[in-house]
Amino acid sequence: MLPAMAKSPGPAARRPHGRRSADGSDSTDLREAILAATAGLLTDRQFGDLAVSDILTGAGVSRGSFYFYFDSKHDVLAELVRRAVARGHDAAAPWLAVPADPAAALRTGITAGAELWRQSAPVLRAIVENWRTDPRLEALWTEQMQTFTDATVAQIDADPRARQRLAGQDIPALASALTWLGERLYYLAATGVPPFDDQDTLVATLLHIWTTALYEDTSTP
Repeated sequence: MLPAMAKSPGPAARRPHGRRSADGSDSTDLREAILAATAGLLTDRQFGDLAVSDILTGAGVSRGSFYFYFDSKHDVLAELVRRAVARGHDAAAPWLAVPADPAAALRTGITAGAELWRQSAPVLRAIVENWRTDPRLEALWTEQMQTFTDATVAQIDADPRARQRLAGQDIPALASALTWLGERLYYLAATGVPPFDDQDTLVATLLHIWTTALYEDTSTP
């Protein structure tokens, strides 16, 4: 993802936790079982090929219990994506603090982002590969990506060095470009595409792009 991410509550909490499901089981345990089973199935299956019946079998839950918590498999994926993004917010914290050494903070955030994508690769591959196939997923992913852009804009506005560097530039457009570039390179890394399957290369490339865009004046020798 990106070094900077703003939290968005999204529509995750549509059903209360701690209640009993349709079959009388504890809601938290069953809900987590559905999420875990879906994430596991995505390790070796395409999201488009995944059926709700597969999730039921993997989670060991009834159809009634599934629909007590989730409207569809898209709803399950959306919750998994929101959880992955939330972990990305934590990874972004060093840079969001407007540090004295922004390049070092960016390196920390980018490295943590690369690790997050590696750990959550099945889920994040699923959203990147499918967000244009379903209106619900498209709304989810564009919303999440926009929060990344908004956070980057806010970070630039809070940093006099970045504001000076970017005087006269369309900052929201630049932030959006950095956001989507990061998404694409992390995705290539998560799918094993060279040279970005090498984490050092991935981090060095993204760090160079971000620091050059935000902090380095390339107009003078």
